Amino acid sequence: MSSIEIDTVMPQDLINAKPAAAAVREFFGSSQLSQFMDQTNPLSEITHKRRLSALGPGGLTRERAGFEVRDVHPTHYGRICPIETPEGPNIGLINSLATFARVNKYGFIESPY
Repeated sequence: MSSIEIDTVMPQDLINAKPAAAAVREFFGSSQLSQFMDQTNPLSEITHKRRLSALGPGGLTRERAGFEVRDVHPTHYGRICPIETPEGPNIGLINSLATFARVNKYGFIESPY
């Protein structure tokens, strides 16, 4: 065991950053919830950042999601945009926040109405 002088100690001498960097790299590189951001124009970038997904770990699968999950519910009013959803197998599972909706500190979607 070696001793380090307190005057010359650096953060990399105390903590190994490789496990944390590997976990972050693994999440952003192979997770179902991460994807490359669409930067075609500023509007597509904002839309991409406001996207919500019901898929992924702990969520639904495309095959098991029925019509009642994909359909618009009255509680979505002012919170989730009923128009902006992709066509095909992801319809109703990938949504966007409404214009004035926001996520509060507890994780709930709030609406000003």
